[in-house]
Amino acid sequence: MTDVLPQPDCSLKARCCLDQLEEPGSKRPPNTGARLWGRVRSKLLRHKLDPQTVETKNWHTDVIEMNGIKVEFSMKFTSRDMSLKRTPSKKQTGVFGVKISVVTKRERSKVPYIVRQCVEEVEKRGIEEVGIYRISGVATDIQALKAVFDANNKDILLMLSDMDINAIAGTLKLYFRELPEPLLTDRLYPAFMEGIALSDPAAKENCMMHLLRSLPDPNLITFLFLVAEKEPINKMSLHNLATVFGPTLLRPSEVESKAHLTSAADIWSHDVMAQVQVLLYYLQHPPISFAELKRNTLYFSTDV
Repeated sequence: MTDVLPQPDCSLKARCCLDQLEEPGSKRPPNTGARLWGRVRSKLLRHKLDPQTVETKNWHTDVIEMNGIKVEFSMKFTSRDMSLKRTPSKKQTGVFGVKISVVTKRERSKVPYIVRQCVEEVEKRGIEEVGIYRISGVATDIQALKAVFDANNKDILLMLSDMDINAIAGTLKLYFRELPEPLLTDRLYPAFMEGIALSDPAAKENCMMHLLRSLPDPNLITFLFLVAEKEPINKMSLHNLATVFGPTLLRPSEVESKAHLTSAADIWSHDVMAQVQVLLYYLQHPPISFAELKRNTLYFSTDV
């Protein structure tokens, strides 16, 4: 049994079981695994957008077969207010669920160790991986990595080198998803939504750069580190990367989310698309340095 973690913007929880229907060692067409998981993900997406699926809280079971492999998976809808909920960790000694400023101060680092190590491992082994950051890793592997990072285990690097690369990418996504507040902060969320909607290019540039300068230093440096790592990921378009990370790095606070939530189907709302566009804007922007941002004295006229 393999639990598949949903993507940050996903409203379905899924459980999958794989069976091999043909004899071990028999040949099958290349890319069978990637094509099969593509079909599973398409099926999940169709169910996610199906109003009947949204209205039920029961598990729905389905089966897909291809080239001697059968995938049986169950899914159920989770309301958006639950998926947005961020629960701070009661233990401040770990890294998951702990404020990024607390972690960087404790580590005496500019970027959290978990972020640097996961990104570096993906750079080493995951650049040629199709769907890196998009394809979910095995939940048990991700939870194992989470426990090791939280315990600051001395075997972290050895474990990373032996772990499936999608699990490492999934651990990085989980870290940002479990921050007490999004990397781009609750306070600045409305301003990011307004800034990305500006039609004048110069006004938008001034606004979006001013918003970055307004972030706490640990958040800003970590964000710039992530954006700077965009170039090597040549198997995934920048838009897909923004779709995966946008709603995780930039999300409304629980209070604001509940105030604007009208129905479960609102999960693909204008806000979600705007979150993707914000990250895409920075990914497509020429390289941005921390020092340059701090030196720049151009400020957008609206307070944030």
